Amino acid sequence: MAANGKAESPMYDYTLDAVADAPSKGVLDPPTRLLCGPGPGNAHPRVLSAMSLPEIGHLDPAFLSMMEDIKEMLRYVWQTNNAFTVPVSGTGSAAMEACVANLVEAGDKMLVGCNGYFGPRLIDMGERYGAECIEMKKPWGEVFTYEEIKAAVEEHKPKILCLVHAETSTGACQPLEGVGQLCHDNDCLLIADCVTSISGVPCHLDKWGVDAAYAGTQKCLSCPPGVSPLTFSQRAMDKLMGRRDKVKNWYLDMSLVAMYLVGSGGGARSYHHTAPISMCYAIREALNIACEEGLEARWKRHREVAEFFWAELEKIGLECHVSKEYRLPSLTTIKVPEGVDAKKLTKYVLDKYQMEIGNGLGDLAGKVWRIGLMGYNSRFDVAMTVVAALKDGLAQQGKLSVKA
Repeated sequence: MAANGKAESPMYDYTLDAVADAPSKGVLDPPTRLLCGPGPGNAHPRVLSAMSLPEIGHLDPAFLSMMEDIKEMLRYVWQTNNAFTVPVSGTGSAAMEACVANLVEAGDKMLVGCNGYFGPRLIDMGERYGAECIEMKKPWGEVFTYEEIKAAVEEHKPKILCLVHAETSTGACQPLEGVGQLCHDNDCLLIADCVTSISGVPCHLDKWGVDAAYAGTQKCLSCPPGVSPLTFSQRAMDKLMGRRDKVKNWYLDMSLVAMYLVGSGGGARSYHHTAPISMCYAIREALNIACEEGLEARWKRHREVAEFFWAELEKIGLECHVSKEYRLPSLTTIKVPEGVDAKKLTKYVLDKYQMEIGNGLGDLAGKVWRIGLMGYNSRFDVAMTVVAALKDGLAQQGKLSVKA
């Protein structure tokens, strides 16, 4: 009670009733790792520096101007002129769900290519938003032919077709040439997962007729995860704006986000959410680095390093899981030799070399390792370091086979 006999306001109750003692954890000091798994990869030093710059407000004119820079550079790395091309506040899975949440209406048929881990995730999302999902299956590591896609589209007549351009779980790159026109001829939208391809593998969204695409920053862009590129064509925007009901996810409702990041008819922008300022600095710097290098040179660098890496793997008796014609240059899946304990090797490499490489997922668990040579880590020295670590790890299990 206060001196006047009245109850003290809860605003002035400083008694710690639940947890009295403050935890003492010390200064954060994470280990320094060489990140050569499926992602995240090591961030470019310039990106890390950009994240330490002083924050400004998310409605500050300088911040909105920077967002325009981001949108312009995203159009370049994706080779699209889509007006609605934005960074979503969240990791790549947020941009993935944004595609589904905004473009799916209850009862829509959604045809999904499932040849790895992420097709089934799209189906899970689609079903949550009321889609009638249809699975188009292939063994993990294979890709769909145009004829197979055409047959499925003509049979099922979906409103949406989802294909994973760069399947992170398998290392396979799905050809998209001609698929967009096929979809448009059948009143269907094409969604592409470009998480592991953006800026590291040729992406021609406009040329291919892709209506919606999403990506991550933590792979070929060499930016920490936290924001995720998203783009909608005019056809996709027309479907969004013509919905019969509200988008079932407020945070990822791109009709609302558009009023913040794009504005309406040149008018004032409206507040939607507080954007992650430092992460926007990071993607801005990562995109600027990609633009400085130039897409042609960047794509070529990823290809040349990958070709070198594959040749070195062959010398120590290792085989890639995906046929070379469809193999991603950004992410390689290596078959685990018979008798080798895959997880034991990855732990050995982590403990001895402070290097992260990935184990297999789903159907490929225990059967492959996943090696990412992406963005800043797409270098010959990094490739040779990975080969040396794998060689040592195999030798420790008595399974090293060196070709003459």
